[in-house]
Amino acid sequence: MTTPTTNPGPAARTARSATTAPAAKGSRALTRLRTLGGSRLQRACLLLLVVFVLVALLAPWLAPQDPTFGRLGDTLLGPSAEHWLGTDQGGHDTFSALIAGTRTSLAGPLAVVLFSTLLGTAVGLATAWRGGWIDTVTGRVLDVVFAFPALLLAILAVALFGKGMTAPVLAMAIAYMPYTARLVRGLAVQEKARPYIAAYQVQGHSALFVTVRRMLPNIAPTLLAQSTVNFGYALLDLAALSFLGLGVQPPTPDWGAMINQGQAAVLQGQPLSAIAPAVAVVLVVVAFNVVGENLGDRLAGRDS
Repeated sequence: MTTPTTNPGPAARTARSATTAPAAKGSRALTRLRTLGGSRLQRACLLLLVVFVLVALLAPWLAPQDPTFGRLGDTLLGPSAEHWLGTDQGGHDTFSALIAGTRTSLAGPLAVVLFSTLLGTAVGLATAWRGGWIDTVTGRVLDVVFAFPALLLAILAVALFGKGMTAPVLAMAIAYMPYTARLVRGLAVQEKARPYIAAYQVQGHSALFVTVRRMLPNIAPTLLAQSTVNFGYALLDLAALSFLGLGVQPPTPDWGAMINQGQAAVLQGQPLSAIAPAVAVVLVVVAFNVVGENLGDRLAGRDS
């Protein structure tokens, strides 16, 4: 179906003017994203996340020692000029392991959030656009997935496919997908009722073009806020999995595994090998929650 090319009436002019709405809404969303400075707590959390990301990227060059190499004669040493945070029961430098563990501890949640966001966005847009029985059946399936905690699915994946990070990451991505799908569906249903969507349909644009090129950019800021919060929860779940010995396996450094291995050091009077990674987990999770909640609060007041 195509629009008339001669003597456009009022309805056609209204349809063309409605197509400018996404650009205006997108510019307003970008303006809000540029003003994320917020309070001092918000700025501090953003700065903290930037620092952790830089540490993860530069970990091989920042670690003063090889985190996988331990000396039996240097077990459970206290802080010193050579070992800033002491050593663990295997003689590994805790500070070096903490830095190297930043990469593995952030890479897993990043993969979970990426996979769950991509899959959830696709499901949410498709169900919102098609509606009907497809929306109903998909909603029931998502309800079933909601019933299984992410950590439980990750443990089940480990039992089926063995220890490591691949199976837990994929299982947790499936567990986190319904949160994104529900959010995207709700936002997409609201966007679908706006005049610019009907205008694009009148012009003969495909459903894929309208949903991906026009509808998705308008809901992307809110989706970003939800993904930020999901990152913190995914990090916590994967750290718990490694703490249980089902995630990252030694000698690869990981914060959850370091906490598990540091329990013996705590009983022997050298708690830093367990406290340091635990503090790192808490700081990153809190920072992501603060940033995500702040972003969500700001976007909640966006113009209609």
